[in-house]
Amino acid sequence: MSIQSGMPQRQEQGFFTGYLETLALVERLHRLLLDVIKDEFERVGILEINAVQALLLFNVGDHEVTAGELKSRGYYQGSNVSYNLKKLVEKGYMHHQRCEVDRRSVRVSLTPKGREIHRTIADLFARHAQTLQDKAIVGDGGLEEITSALRRMERYWADQIRYIY
Repeated sequence: MSIQSGMPQRQEQGFFTGYLETLALVERLHRLLLDVIKDEFERVGILEINAVQALLLFNVGDHEVTAGELKSRGYYQGSNVSYNLKKLVEKGYMHHQRCEVDRRSVRVSLTPKGREIHRTIADLFARHAQTLQDKAIVGDGGLEEITSALRRMERYWADQIRYIY
């Protein structure tokens, strides 16, 4: 990278452009995932919660977790997860209980109503996976390659936060 301009030199520019396209694609894919969930919920008449909240319910699944655990897994930002957990408890999708050891910490788990949302999302994702496979849009090897590359990027970014070169 050129020190003066902050822009990559000519031979690095192609990779830099590809990296920027990948970043934009990851961001678009996340927004599209939320839109897909929103559309499914509209189709089946679930209007009480939003796509972010539904994805949170899906990610909690059968586990009992704290907000901190959800944040440390990298799914959500601090205020975002706290707000959404509060709303999901108020609407009856989650149970919450103070931890015996650390009274400041609250453990959450899905109620039967929350498990129903989890099943709806799981069914949606299962249909998508089957269609991707049936139509040969992405095969097993392709998914493994994509996942492997994204995990390497995830580790790289996490290292940048921890160790700030």
